Amino acid sequence: MTVRTPRWYDEQYNSRARIPEHPAILRHWADASAAALARHPELVELAYGPGPREKMDVIPSGQPGAPVFVYLHGGYWRALDKRDHSFIAPPLADAGAMVVLPDYSLCPEVTVDHIVLQTVRALAFVHRHAAEYGGDPSRIVVAGHSAGGHLATMMLACRWRDVDPALPHDLVKAALSISGIYELEPIRHTPFLEVDLGLTAASALRLSPAWMPPPDSGRLAVVVGGDESEEFHRQAELIRANWGDKVTASEVVPGRNHMDVLHELARPGSNTHQLALDLLGIRS
Repeated sequence: MTVRTPRWYDEQYNSRARIPEHPAILRHWADASAAALARHPELVELAYGPGPREKMDVIPSGQPGAPVFVYLHGGYWRALDKRDHSFIAPPLADAGAMVVLPDYSLCPEVTVDHIVLQTVRALAFVHRHAAEYGGDPSRIVVAGHSAGGHLATMMLACRWRDVDPALPHDLVKAALSISGIYELEPIRHTPFLEVDLGLTAASALRLSPAWMPPPDSGRLAVVVGGDESEEFHRQAELIRANWGDKVTASEVVPGRNHMDVLHELARPGSNTHQLALDLLGIRS
């Protein structure tokens, strides 16, 4: 059995340390997100709960009955917010989707369990109110990057009838996880994260979609950058192996790292953007 050191876990999961150009990527996200917000004055911010970060940005559809694309930001459950990734929205809105970007509280103020439950509440809110903004509540697709990919996968696995018997069991029809985390046990041993996240062996297992039964319905598409660490590739392989035919697409994007792989979602014509359209049922 291979013994992993704390340094090895940091090398595998500390993506900013692995990517020297990360300040330029963060600047690009900020500039592109500001431009995206300026393009969509029709955007509305809604509260899905009483907490200060329990809010979501919604870009309504110009036509009723549009598919709904819910994007969950990353940041290892402890950083960033919805408007850091607004740049992903315009290409999907242009394609005909209603686009939703929820926010959530951050560790260490709250636990990862709490964030998952907030996200459940956000998706239930989207289902109940989508039609008011041109969305079809029966066509909800959830996507996310990194920790957001974990949350998106958890939403696909959620037992929605246990949340509220009035909700459909297949509230989330599909999920797109970009550089997602599906097994949290390694994160529990990663020094730069372990204090803020406070995971235990029990909570890491409970919050790992790779070790949950595959959902009865729905499908998952998995994307990882070709230049990402071995662990992120292993994470993608693990969910694909354990969820079998529920993983209907698995893409490795050559030349992309853990951060700039997200740019593919916002680039019409890319395989990742096309995956999103396919899950939404939009013909390009």
